[in-house]
Amino acid sequence: MEELTFVFARLKGLLLTDSKASEAVEDLAEAVKKSVPGSLGAGVSLIDDQGRKRSTGYTDDVVAAADELQYELGQGPCLTAWAAESTVQIDDVRTDDRWPLWREAVADLPLRSTLSIALVHDRRSIGALKVYSPLPSAFSAQDRKQLVLLASPAATLLGTAQPDTAPAAASKALQHALATRDLIHTARGVLMERHGLDADTAMRRMLTEAASTKTDLKAVALSVINGTAGSSH
Repeated sequence: MEELTFVFARLKGLLLTDSKASEAVEDLAEAVKKSVPGSLGAGVSLIDDQGRKRSTGYTDDVVAAADELQYELGQGPCLTAWAAESTVQIDDVRTDDRWPLWREAVADLPLRSTLSIALVHDRRSIGALKVYSPLPSAFSAQDRKQLVLLASPAATLLGTAQPDTAPAAASKALQHALATRDLIHTARGVLMERHGLDADTAMRRMLTEAASTKTDLKAVALSVINGTAGSSH
């Protein structure tokens, strides 16, 4: 934790330029990796001012590759954590069927377990923090709590680093992304109200529906709101 305290102090002092902030984010990823036992690597994904989802800090090529595949395919644990503003855990990539395209794409990578958490700043999800492991069931409940504790100050500092004009000058891509997130939130609320579910259970229902129909969360959310989703029965 001493190293993380140092990194947070460094982040706070290096937010004036994009280049220096990027250096600090790289340090944050490395410190997170060291703080979570069993991690193969760690990374930080942010939404840039053009609405693009990209890794701005990662510890190794495996993390970078796994993240890039999520962005190309439009599905995966990191993107889901960001969109749902939640924590997403995979105990074994080989048997988890929530993101079939991504699972197939990362089959050759030394990757079995993942833990991703949304970075929320000013009630807005600005990205996600994640760790990967080559071992199945590598992350415990304590690791999950640890990542939650790390995410809060990280989101505050990284959120401060985002341009103040970014929300007002959002591109069509960012507007679309935020609209999709709001749609998912609305659908989750519908399921909670309709079936008396808690937020996590409602989200799991939508993820299961997305996996079984091989579609994305946006399509499932729309069908829930329209009353046609299988998960609403």
